[in-house]
Amino acid sequence: MKADTRPVSPHLQIYAFRLHMAMSISHRITGVALIAGTALLMYWLWAAASGPDAYAHATSLIGSPLGKLLLAGWSFALFYHVCNGIRHLFWDAGKLFEIHEIRGSGIVVLIASIALTALAWGVGMMH
Repeated sequence: MKADTRPVSPHLQIYAFRLHMAMSISHRITGVALIAGTALLMYWLWAAASGPDAYAHATSLIGSPLGKLLLAGWSFALFYHVCNGIRHLFWDAGKLFEIHEIRGSGIVVLIASIALTALAWGVGMMH
């Protein structure tokens, strides 16, 4: 097929940006964020194995406001990625493909991710 006769895909300007599009992009971004958070966790474990001075430094870094913000973001990314992954499993089974189900399951994923993050941090603050 010659290049000039091939069909051209519509450009993004034609599509209205929808929740499921943002969630698809967010799923990929949270996957990358999980790698960064895991690197922070690995640093903490390395510091714990390296002795009291290294552990104290890592604990002060992770316990700082910036460290806690990074941990909160990492935990949200974890819960979001898991909840959205479960949603994708339903899609792999051929379920929840009606437009109202796609939108509804997206909202459920967002609410569940926020609630699980708040619950994890709320329980963590109690101890």
